[in-house]
Amino acid sequence: MTTRPFRAFLAFAALTLAAGAVHAQVGKPVTVKDANTAPEAEIATMPHMTAALAKELVAARPFATTAAYDAFLGTKLSKEQRAELYPKLWVHLNLNAATRDEILLVPGMGPRMVREFLEYRPYKSMAVFRKEMGKYVNAEEVARLEQYTFVPMDINTASDEDLLTIPNLGPRMLREFKEYRPYTSAEQFKKEIGKYVNAKEVGRLQGFVILP
Repeated sequence: MTTRPFRAFLAFAALTLAAGAVHAQVGKPVTVKDANTAPEAEIATMPHMTAALAKELVAARPFATTAAYDAFLGTKLSKEQRAELYPKLWVHLNLNAATRDEILLVPGMGPRMVREFLEYRPYKSMAVFRKEMGKYVNAEEVARLEQYTFVPMDINTASDEDLLTIPNLGPRMLREFKEYRPYTSAEQFKKEIGKYVNAKEVGRLQGFVILP
C-alpha cells in the first residue's frame, strides 16, 4: 500500500521533472545540424553539397524560416536530394507559426503527424510538445522530431537554460540579452543587440524570441 508521504514525494518528483523539461525551447540536436550556424567546411561534406554550394548557402544565411531555406535549396537541389540532406542540415521550425507545407518538410513527416503538430498550438514550451507527441510515437521518435523544431520564448522572462538552447548563443550573448531587460519593443532589441553582432545575426536571434 502506498503511504501518503510517498504519494506526496512522487507528486513533487513529477512536478520537478516537468519543470526541468521546460528548459529546452529549441529542440536538442540528435542527427541534424543548424543550417544557419554550421561551419561552411562541415556543410560541404553533407549529402549533395559541394564546396561552392556550401559557400553560397553561408552567404545567403540566415534563413528566417524553414520555407526560406527550402526555397533557396530548391533552385540548387532536387526534391529527392533535399530529402536526403534535411536529416543532416536544417533550419529550425517555429512550432507556433510554421505552415502545413513547412511541417511536411520535416524528414519522415506524414499528414497524420502534421495534424498532431497543428492540433496543440499554441505550444508554451518544448515540454508540452514532448508530452503531446508522446501520445502518438515513442520517446525516441519524439526526440527525433523535436530536433527540427523550437518554441519561441519570452525575451523578458526566459531562463538562462531556455536562452542557451538558441544555437550559438553562448555565455557572452546571454549576458547581453539579459542586460537590457525588460525589452519594450523589437526596435529596442535590434538596437541593443546590434551593438554586438551584425544585422543578419540580430535577425537570426530575434527569430527565437517573443518581443513586446
